[in-house]
Amino acid sequence: MKNLLLSILVMIMLLFGFTACNKGNSSEPNTGDVGGKHPPASVASVGTFDLENGQNGKAPTVTLNSGYKMPILGLGTYSLTGETCKSAVLSALEQGYRLIDTAYMYGNEAEIGEAIRQSGVPREEIFVITKIYPGAQFTNPEQAIQQSLDKLDIDYIDMMLLHHPGTNDVKAYKAIEKFVEQGKIRSIGLSNWYIEEIDSFIAQVNIMPALIQNEIHPYYQEKTVVPYMHKLGIVMQAWYPFGGRGHTSAIFNNHTITQIANAHGVSSAQVVLRWHLQRGVVAIPGSSNPAHIGENISVFDFELTQAEMTAIATLDRNEKHDWY
Repeated sequence: MKNLLLSILVMIMLLFGFTACNKGNSSEPNTGDVGGKHPPASVASVGTFDLENGQNGKAPTVTLNSGYKMPILGLGTYSLTGETCKSAVLSALEQGYRLIDTAYMYGNEAEIGEAIRQSGVPREEIFVITKIYPGAQFTNPEQAIQQSLDKLDIDYIDMMLLHHPGTNDVKAYKAIEKFVEQGKIRSIGLSNWYIEEIDSFIAQVNIMPALIQNEIHPYYQEKTVVPYMHKLGIVMQAWYPFGGRGHTSAIFNNHTITQIANAHGVSSAQVVLRWHLQRGVVAIPGSSNPAHIGENISVFDFELTQAEMTAIATLDRNEKHDWY
């Protein structure tokens, strides 16, 4: 009898051990649940980028808490429309960009989708972010999400964000979660969310946001927000990485920035982008100029010293250049 029980026990242990090994070797994205949410990534994984493996024209990636990889440098398309937008995206993809950011409010999703389809770059190599907007889109989020899918027409969306907090934002987020379950959207994030909103928000949703996209630049550094989100396992991304229209020149001509640029033989734009990346913040500078597009992804052949990083840190003025 004892031998029989022992044999049964061994069989059970082997069975459970085999199941655990199979689960651990899965090549699928990490979608395990902790309290109904993806388990948070470590601070190191979301806040420290593998810059040594970057090459000019080929940005490294960061692994999101959804299990998918996203390039740490991309093209922002705010204010780019029509053929100008399409040409900018084609130029970016030709020069090695693999992250493209758009939004319903930019009015250019169709052009971006067309450029991606025409580029010759395999769809699976490109990471596309878009956003839905408060108001009518949050009221009827399923229709808004499907509209973005239809306009882009690229099979699936890599990441969808809520553009900023608003009425029905939890409802809209949960609608995106349903599209994730269907495989039409791969990751979810937020834009213009801060410490005062994030904790109460994530308590109401099922999937932990993979990314938060906020205004971040040398004059508005979010020194508390960035590490706070990193501790939650959320990647931070900077829109207005150069300070935004009407403010870029002031940052580019800042004496500290120009001194550092001269020391490395690079442009002020390249210094600012390298500063973002060394802080563990993804950057999406916008441009329609092919030369500037190429310059912006050529930041992997130099490194800012700790003293230079500290010098830029002192430029923080808590000076926000947009309303949200």
